[in-house]
Amino acid sequence: MSAPTPPRIELAGVGRTYRVGEPEAVPALRDIDWTIPPGEFVSVEGPSGCGKTTLLNLVGLLDAPTAGEIRWDGTPVGHRPDRERARLRLKGVGFIFQRFYLLPTLTALENIELPMRALRVPRAERTRRAGDLLEEVGLHGKERSFPHQLSGGEEQRVAVARALANRPGVLLADEPTGELDSGNAAAILALLERVRADRDATLVLVTHNPEVARHARRHVTMRDGRIASDVPGA
Repeated sequence: MSAPTPPRIELAGVGRTYRVGEPEAVPALRDIDWTIPPGEFVSVEGPSGCGKTTLLNLVGLLDAPTAGEIRWDGTPVGHRPDRERARLRLKGVGFIFQRFYLLPTLTALENIELPMRALRVPRAERTRRAGDLLEEVGLHGKERSFPHQLSGGEEQRVAVARALANRPGVLLADEPTGELDSGNAAAILALLERVRADRDATLVLVTHNPEVARHARRHVTMRDGRIASDVPGA
């Protein structure tokens, strides 16, 4: 079964301010107007503290804006209650992080099953789908391995498989190669490009590394909480 068609994601006048202490407020994002068409592969670059991760968290509904609105296919979703946003994330978004975040007491197969358990996918279907995903990311035979028994590259492959578990239309990757050596980084980038193309999914890749960013078809650069440039790839 293929992934659903990813939504057209629009950010209109979006800002995000954090309060460190009263009355001080720290603006992390300012006046973001940005559209991500379905199936786009876009990189987001910029120095530390420029707002890259905050932007990704808003796109993936992990956080809510303090100004403006986020729309999926024209429907406002940015200010929905936490439980509604969580349900949308679970069904429509797959997250891949720099530090993998696998649960150390679960096997590779069980880690991949977690998002499906949250959607109450039947056990037999969870196990079958998780096994298929492990094979897809090149880890057939590692079903019963725990994270400490895997290399860093293998752990990130499990994390990619977990992100795909509920067949999301949107994949959000936050520095997915930051903990890997150059060989494993190249392999993970190739894997992400392949699974995105196979599913015609949207992929937003946050990175500070220009060599990683060049793989994308569209390149966004951020500075001081704003989008400084937004250009198509070569």
